[in-house]
Amino acid sequence: MIEARYHDSVNVLQALSANAAGAPFDRAEWYALLAETGLTPLIAIARDADHAAALALTEDGGHVSPLRNWYSFTWRQLAPEGPAGDRLLEAIARQLKTRGHRVTLEPVPGEDGSAQRLAQAFRAAGWRVLVEPCDTNHVLPVRGRSFAEYWEDRPGQLRTTLRRKAKKVETQVLTRFDPQVWAEYEAIYAASWKPAEDQPAMLRAFARREGEAGRLRLGVARADGATIAAQCWTVENAIAYIHKLAHLESHTALSAGTTLSAALFQHVIDIDKVDLIDFGTGDQSYKADWMEDVRPRFCIDCLDPAQPRAWPPLAKRVLLSSSA
Repeated sequence: MIEARYHDSVNVLQALSANAAGAPFDRAEWYALLAETGLTPLIAIARDADHAAALALTEDGGHVSPLRNWYSFTWRQLAPEGPAGDRLLEAIARQLKTRGHRVTLEPVPGEDGSAQRLAQAFRAAGWRVLVEPCDTNHVLPVRGRSFAEYWEDRPGQLRTTLRRKAKKVETQVLTRFDPQVWAEYEAIYAASWKPAEDQPAMLRAFARREGEAGRLRLGVARADGATIAAQCWTVENAIAYIHKLAHLESHTALSAGTTLSAALFQHVIDIDKVDLIDFGTGDQSYKADWMEDVRPRFCIDCLDPAQPRAWPPLAKRVLLSSSA
């Protein structure tokens, strides 16, 4: 017998996320940070005698969506693999009809089967499901190479830039959280071309926690004693995640961002021995210089045909498909 329930606290995810060998964005601690930003958790959990599965969600006006923000590279289910987990996910999907007429899940990875599992669960529960690519993820499979071997395969212009500019910039990679260095990062970010941080306190708390766990790789580049570029990476389960990077436009001629990126790539490849480097979401052209593979991220949009509020978007789908 399967029991499905809702909770408004992310604490119930502790046991489930502890067993997940996923990304930083699968942990209960990550969802706790999201809740502290003002998001209201809707944690849907299903259990049977031997297993449990959960979806970390939020809800607004009958529209259910993932508990996430723009710092999250991915969002996915917390569920055991195999038929047992699939049955629990279907039970959650069926129960969610009592909380909303629409469920939109994104950005869901496909390479691990998450997009297929979730779409299948909601279809089996009676939802009308549309799956579409919604974002791009650039990654670098290291394939056992050293940094020197990897660097030989980079575009000539990138290699030339590093050769000409590297001696003008001093880089440092910290594996701990340093409040002063983080303050320098925040100052650089505020003065850079980047949009204003949505939740800077959350990112700082995340970096501090990752530093305490030994997962943080905080890179800084300096010229004449001034910090002019900074990057925040983390490493776990043989994967390096590039979370944030920024440099001062006033020092663009020094190419400090390129030099600092090379230092961090060298650190995670030669010292941390990672198997994969993940550049998050977004299809910015510069990422192709550093990364070699591209993976899609999916939006799974589910509408309940039994609820009148779902009829207008369902009709819109029909019109769009007929005109395509």
